[in-house]
Amino acid sequence: MMWRQNMHWRRTAVAAACAALALTACGQGGSDTVDSGGREAKYKRVIEDPHPRPADVIEMAGAPTDVARTDDGSLLLTYDARNVEDDEGPAATAWRIIGPDGATVAQQAEHTDAEAAPVAFRGVAGGFVRVPTEGGAEGSFALDVRGKRQNVVISGTPVRTRPGDVLLAELEPTLIYRPATRTAAPPAGVPERAVRVAVDERGTVWTLDQSLTEDPDRVVWQRDGRTLGSTTVPKPYAGGGALVARGGTAALPLTRSESVSGLLVTTDSGEHWRTVLAGGIDWKDLKRGPESLVLETLSDGRLLVGDDGGRYWLADDHTNTAFRELKTPTTFTSLTVHGTTLYGTADATTATYGLVKGEGLWISRDGGRDWRRHQ
Repeated sequence: MMWRQNMHWRRTAVAAACAALALTACGQGGSDTVDSGGREAKYKRVIEDPHPRPADVIEMAGAPTDVARTDDGSLLLTYDARNVEDDEGPAATAWRIIGPDGATVAQQAEHTDAEAAPVAFRGVAGGFVRVPTEGGAEGSFALDVRGKRQNVVISGTPVRTRPGDVLLAELEPTLIYRPATRTAAPPAGVPERAVRVAVDERGTVWTLDQSLTEDPDRVVWQRDGRTLGSTTVPKPYAGGGALVARGGTAALPLTRSESVSGLLVTTDSGEHWRTVLAGGIDWKDLKRGPESLVLETLSDGRLLVGDDGGRYWLADDHTNTAFRELKTPTTFTSLTVHGTTLYGTADATTATYGLVKGEGLWISRDGGRDWRRHQ
């Protein structure tokens, strides 16, 4: 999954072991809150504190900005509390690791500023790795499931991808992370014209290569440095937005006049491709363009399609021919998947002292039919 940030710092890459968490029934969660002077004063103290406490940052933030899961079911949640009055000024960030039994095993907070890039982690075998600063390879480190910090070696030498490699940073530079050696390096063979990159669980690298002529864009996939195949984006469409791959499925939004009109999809690892232009999805409702499109792949190959703060559709099965609209317990500012579980975040779109209705992390293990709120 690629690191993305939006204006309200609320894009997430989320995973969880729901049974291990303290959860509350959907009908019990969330209410409108009227901000009090006490909360505003505490919020300001927390973001101005040079050494904030993790619990205070988490309380003020209200909802996680990012959630990652490792192979033993441990979770890492990150939180941001930013200056409300201005896009400059003080801020605070925190992370918390929750073990498979639901207990907090480690946490940390730090003072930062509102202009700093949000902290994000990827779940990998044996722990978590911090996504480096956008536009460079600085700031990356690993944490084991107990929260012990470990060094990450950043290499400029391209490597052939293997099963278990994780896409750490999509572009500028493109980096994959190898948990066994705690190294991050660019994948070998990625074309210079690649504008989107995805890496699946088999170590296959998928790229959208943008044409510099009137020729159509191309999707190319390779493994171990060897090209396995390619396909062209059908006219009159262009490729845009996220490129995703998991469980034998790969998908790319099709755009026309800067609007999303459908998907280019394979469900057999690239053997056959087709366009999805209907399937129950109201494409006209996805108005904000390909960069705002939510496109995620479940581990069984089903696709999730939608728009943050709007509507979402989930495929009925791995063929991805028919989709049903999800009913959510409150308005989500982000929705993502890990495995076959859905994770929605309810939060304000800009920093506020108070909390929005139903603020927090919502979890569904049955395809969005029932939701529970993580406390």
